[in-house]
Amino acid sequence: MKIQPLADRVLIEPAAAEEKTIGGIIIPDTAKEKPLQGKVVAVGRGTKDEEMVLKAGDTVLYGKYAGTELEHEGVKYLIMRQSDVVAVLA
Repeated sequence: MKIQPLADRVLIEPAAAEEKTIGGIIIPDTAKEKPLQGKVVAVGRGTKDEEMVLKAGDTVLYGKYAGTELEHEGVKYLIMRQSDVVAVLA
């Protein structure tokens, strides 16, 4: 099964959270910062008012609370509107 976003939505695979240690103490997963960067996996077709400018393979930055989390075949994704993406990394 393949996930295909509709309209102006994009499917993003978030970058892995960085493993941080403080003086030999490992920070648990629950206290880690949510990654704000990811790779676009799939895009919708856009709307008549908003053309889709993102494409699969783009590395993007997005807002801290942007998107809806979902898991498919053991992989975690975010699905969000194109307008929630704040930048494309070159």
